[in-house]
Amino acid sequence: MRVDLVAIVVDDYDRAVEFFVNALGFDLVEDSPSLTNDGRPKRWVVVRPPGGETGILLARADGEHQAAAVGNQVADRVGFFLQVDDFDAAHERMVAAGVEFVTSPRTEPYGRVAVFLDIAGNRWDLLGPPEGNRAPADR
Repeated sequence: MRVDLVAIVVDDYDRAVEFFVNALGFDLVEDSPSLTNDGRPKRWVVVRPPGGETGILLARADGEHQAAAVGNQVADRVGFFLQVDDFDAAHERMVAAGVEFVTSPRTEPYGRVAVFLDIAGNRWDLLGPPEGNRAPADR
């Protein structure tokens, strides 16, 4: 058993794809035309971190109720966690790509962490291994 996809409600497919693929370095797994239950056009857009198992379905908000959830899907808490092997390199690349960090990097017992916002305004933790505990390929 595994979680295959989680959905993030966004206001625009193309801006969301641009953010996840170019700023975060995710792979675009699928971008296919689809239809809503009542026959209106939509897209099935899935991104996934390289080597990751769980993908993200980028779901464009449909109606006022869903639009109100854009950027606040977990009530202003950190709700998504991006684990990387080399925190400093990932942080530097993301800053250069214009990703907005709302906290400075800090060291916790579980590793290096900084909070950033995705294209919709949801809070994410960028997580790296504890200092001196990088993956063997990064040493």
